[in-house]
Amino acid sequence: MENWTLSEDILLLEGLKVTPKSSIPAFTLLLLIYIFIMVSNLGLVVLIFRTRSLHQPMYLLYCNMSINDVFGATIIIPHVLRDMFISNSERYIHYMDCVIQAFCVHVYGSTSHTVLMIMAFDRYVAICNPLRYATIMTDKMVVKLSVAAWVAAFIMVAILLGLTIRLSRCRRVIPNLFCDNASLFSLSCESVLINQIYGLGYTVVLLGSSVSSVTLTYLKIAAVCLRSKNKMVNSKALQTCATHLAVYILLLISAFIIVILHRFPRLSDHRKVATIVGEVVLPALNAVIYGLQIKVIRQRIMAVFHSKGGLMNWK
Repeated sequence: MENWTLSEDILLLEGLKVTPKSSIPAFTLLLLIYIFIMVSNLGLVVLIFRTRSLHQPMYLLYCNMSINDVFGATIIIPHVLRDMFISNSERYIHYMDCVIQAFCVHVYGSTSHTVLMIMAFDRYVAICNPLRYATIMTDKMVVKLSVAAWVAAFIMVAILLGLTIRLSRCRRVIPNLFCDNASLFSLSCESVLINQIYGLGYTVVLLGSSVSSVTLTYLKIAAVCLRSKNKMVNSKALQTCATHLAVYILLLISAFIIVILHRFPRLSDHRKVATIVGEVVLPALNAVIYGLQIKVIRQRIMAVFHSKGGLMNWK
């Protein structure tokens, strides 16, 4: 009986289909991307917290995105790297570990949207109500918005996974690179109608509120910029908003592709590639977009490299 219970709790991951010849190049590339994500995002956070001039709401909100990207990459990439050199029949994972991983994966995805929503609110206040910006976007407000972004994601995902773990299981194979909610409830032979309804509602609420709030925010910002005759103000607004909008559009496209491909089991290999791009490439791009497109941060990074270069030449 104990052996049967143990076998029920052990799941098998399909993993990424990589040929022996391409496994080493793929492993090396993925490892380098992971190192870049960690160094760039953590470096950005450290730089912001150590520089007094960057202790502003906009930059402190950026830290949420960087921390979330590090969190998401750490949940996924080491696991995928490990499985590259393990045969398909030996990619085991315990059921509870799978649930925890699925929870973290969905928290990462949900927080990506909620954080971008509060960042859009910050840009709206800065451009549409510049005289009241300092009184609205206080340190306390930044903390409240950050906590709200993370707590909202935790609650939505906790309900999502709570509905899934109540189901009994009759299958053991996870048809994905890592565990997620759709893969977990597909293990059950029971009716998953409630899971599908909540999952659809969760997706609609998250993406719907995200798209509508960001769209409304930028429409109001565009209206203010069109009425304003100050070219310098408009240029600064365009620069800061373009950075945020580029990250948001990339995230949105990735989310829609993954959601759509989940509806077509025959395209599981395509979904895995799309997932890798969405969960690995986006965190790397975010650091580049925010780190290099923001003038103050770019100047600080260049100053650090120049000081190191000068120190090496002096030595």
